[in-house]
Amino acid sequence: MFEYQNTNRFFAMVTGKMEALCEEEIKELGGTNCEQTYRGVYFNADRETLYRINYKSRLLTRVLSPLASFKCHNSQDLMSMASQIKWDSMLSINQTFAITASCANSKGFTNSLYAAQCLKDGIADYFRDKFGIRPDVKKDNPDVRFNIHIDGVEAVISLDTSGESLHKRGYRLLSGEAPMQETLAAALIKISGWNGERTLWDPMCGSGTILCEALMHYCRIPAQFLRTNFGFMHLPDFESSTWLKVKTETDEQIRELPQGMIKGSDKSEEALSISKSNLSRLPNSENIELKLTPFQEVNEFENGMMITNPPYGIRLSNAPDVKILFKELGDFLKQKCSGTSAFIYVGDTELKKYIGLKPTKKYPLNNAKLEGQLLKIDIYPGSKKKKYQTES
Repeated sequence: MFEYQNTNRFFAMVTGKMEALCEEEIKELGGTNCEQTYRGVYFNADRETLYRINYKSRLLTRVLSPLASFKCHNSQDLMSMASQIKWDSMLSINQTFAITASCANSKGFTNSLYAAQCLKDGIADYFRDKFGIRPDVKKDNPDVRFNIHIDGVEAVISLDTSGESLHKRGYRLLSGEAPMQETLAAALIKISGWNGERTLWDPMCGSGTILCEALMHYCRIPAQFLRTNFGFMHLPDFESSTWLKVKTETDEQIRELPQGMIKGSDKSEEALSISKSNLSRLPNSENIELKLTPFQEVNEFENGMMITNPPYGIRLSNAPDVKILFKELGDFLKQKCSGTSAFIYVGDTELKKYIGLKPTKKYPLNNAKLEGQLLKIDIYPGSKKKKYQTES
């Protein structure tokens, strides 16, 4: 038996600064005995829960199923373990596979590429010895993806039960400049607490990622609604009847989106066209209102919820037009958004001071390799607006 079959324990890979949010989501989906670590969460799950987490999770990146843990000092140790794993119970000679790897504090493996190459060779040798032929390696969209993680001399070989990264929803075939990752957009929706009680508006919607994630959240559309292949389908104990049960029960919970509940706008006609194209792949998207309008020209947006990701970037942060944009956004909030809660993601934290309003809360969140912040700014009806105060 493989390790996960004895322990029912799995490892969820997550984006930086989202460990606590992801642990909460795993528990909501039925995972137990959660334990946070750097960019990951360990948890226990039965088959049904494992399938459900992969299908519904909006925040996780990948879920790994440990096959074997062992002491690994060098390539010989890795090749020896690879020869003992029954790869043909998860992968056939007619299928393709890929390896992802990570290494830290290892004297025998100075980089992850070498570890991945060793495991690939070990899998190839296993099939050649048994069948006289080996399956092909395919980096993009392989049938099965394996993972090797080495920390010091501790190593774990896993099967990636997600297959492709879970941030790939399938709706975003087109993207604008510097798109927000889907898992981050979902995190913004979750942190905001929005669930349809107020109109949600993204005034700089770009390629529509926030709008898509808001739609999926409210309508209870599973994050992987458009996906047909998961890595867990290649586990030796995969139960198709259990998977069908999970998918059917989840899809039956999908609900309609009321007209006007979600709105998006942008000053770019191209961006709005991309947003419309991406949204069209999801159910109920026809009820989302899209307008070609700069927020500066909107008369008012009162008692609503704004969630947005303004243009930013390290190279752009010193550009006068970007600073002006953030100042104009702050002025718009003060003058035209009475009773509104705004959640603004800032990829370059130097730009937040130009908004001119003091955040109610700040949440550190990464967008890929960028370390940004989500600012919550509440505009209270009839109250005196406080000026933004920089922190020492």
